[in-house]
Amino acid sequence: MGRRARKGGGRQAVVEIEALGGRGDGVATLEGRPVFVPVTLPGDRLRVRLTAEKAGGWRGEPLELLEEGPDRMEPPCRHFGPCGGCQLQHLSKETYDSWKRNLLVQALSRADVQAGEIGPLRQVSPRTRRRALLAARPSGDGVELGFRERFSHRIVALKECHILTPSLFSLCRTLKKYLQPFLEKDEIADLYIAEVDNGFDVLLSGVGAPDLEAREVFANPERLPEIRRFAWREASDAPVEPVVERSAPEVRFGEVIVRPPPGAFLQPTADGEKLLVETVLEGVPATTGSVLDLFSGCGTFTFHLAQRASVRAVEGESTTLSALQAAANGHGLAGRVQAEHRDLFRQPLRPEELNGFDVVVFDPPRSGAKEQAAHLADSSVPCVIGVSCNPATFARDAAILAEGGYKLESVVPVDQFLWAAHLEVVGIFTRA
Repeated sequence: MGRRARKGGGRQAVVEIEALGGRGDGVATLEGRPVFVPVTLPGDRLRVRLTAEKAGGWRGEPLELLEEGPDRMEPPCRHFGPCGGCQLQHLSKETYDSWKRNLLVQALSRADVQAGEIGPLRQVSPRTRRRALLAARPSGDGVELGFRERFSHRIVALKECHILTPSLFSLCRTLKKYLQPFLEKDEIADLYIAEVDNGFDVLLSGVGAPDLEAREVFANPERLPEIRRFAWREASDAPVEPVVERSAPEVRFGEVIVRPPPGAFLQPTADGEKLLVETVLEGVPATTGSVLDLFSGCGTFTFHLAQRASVRAVEGESTTLSALQAAANGHGLAGRVQAEHRDLFRQPLRPEELNGFDVVVFDPPRSGAKEQAAHLADSSVPCVIGVSCNPATFARDAAILAEGGYKLESVVPVDQFLWAAHLEVVGIFTRA
């Protein structure tokens, strides 16, 4: 953060940061209202420009750091600050770890949910993120490729990155040399890249149909051979069309190889996925015979659970579910794994459909599973395991289960989004 004020209009004020908010921004108080200031820490005293109304207060743009708080450290990455990929590289590790775990503690407290045990923070290492959503745009004779700045369409062209795997970062630097034919002037596209077990899977979104010049980028089989599949779509809800598929991208869940569709959900780190799976399996009773896996995706938990019990996997995205079912069939698990296509937001499983399962695992998107949790609360399932990437919606759903007679025996926070405000949670519920 620069110590000299930059030029610009708008009201300015001197504030002192009192706490870190749930999204990693420093929070000050001005005239009885909160001011949310990025890249700041408790104890920082600084001059800000009030740029926007936010949550009953303001968003503040830091202009001049007048005094540093006690927990500030030198961030490891040169892009920290402008880059939207990380929010908390400037926070000492001890304080960061405490704050990250406290996201879960505070969420449960606000929802008035009692947990038998809140485990220590389990954490992945830097440079292990195997998937990323980046932005790409033509720039002069080349292409800008990187994370967006926060609250902006500007792109931070990455010269280094401390969260992506080295191989994924290296691919990004090479791939941008070949993206220009796919992009139009002043057009910003989303680029989803996942490092899979046999190479990379790439999906370019928000662009028109590639012309012949673009398609010829991959005509040479020696060009970027590590890319197993390169696909595009015009918009996030549009059909996907492969530009080239040299072989199907593969991911392994336990002993099962799955070939996911373009853009399919994949846990951001392999180590984080392992931690989540281990924690889920620890909560499954030894006598379990049948498991219901809700929001199953491609089978992250399904195939590990199938080593212990019969599993019914339910997923709303049809191509993702097809990949799961094909993997089960291909590995001789058709009788042990059953796949069902169902929109669990519009048509959650009702208590009479849930009863009879020994364990229900649910892993919904960030919005949680409010309706499904209500039906679970009315069921007689003896053990429910909730996985979430949002402590707030996890706590809300946990409160619904608690109201229905479930006890949150234990809950574990897993940090696989280093230096960001995201936190994974695994909770084990039993009938009280």
